[in-house]
Amino acid sequence: MGGTLEFSEPTEELKPAWRRLYEGYATFYERELTDEIAESVWRWIMDPGHELEAVLVLDEGHPVGLAHYRRIPNPLRGREVGWLDDLFVAPEARGGRIGEKIFGYLREVAAERGWPLIRWVTAEDNDRARNLYDRVGRATTWVLYEMET
Repeated sequence: MGGTLEFSEPTEELKPAWRRLYEGYATFYERELTDEIAESVWRWIMDPGHELEAVLVLDEGHPVGLAHYRRIPNPLRGREVGWLDDLFVAPEARGGRIGEKIFGYLREVAAERGWPLIRWVTAEDNDRARNLYDRVGRATTWVLYEMET
């Protein structure tokens, strides 16, 4: 690890590596990533008409990180903004500032698309990630709620 990094859109060839990374993400958040869920997400990111997009970070061709992101409307701004759904860096690649590089990539995407900002949420006790998030963004005062249906 620590070689040349590049960003890649997911391809069928990279699907097994994407799945391993996404499994790591789900495990971290203590969520089961069933085949059905993984296939749904994969179909979304492979469908150019679906809003969910993904990027993989390759270290000398080996996938070590992923991000799932999308556009969302922001009515009070009257504009679309970016939303980062998932970000994961493989444990063996952590410490190499890959997370920061992913945010740099997302900043470029946002600039190209005219998104004035990118939003995301994380677990309150996700201290390592929050150290990164405090460097690349700012915490807001919003409290997240969910309503199951």
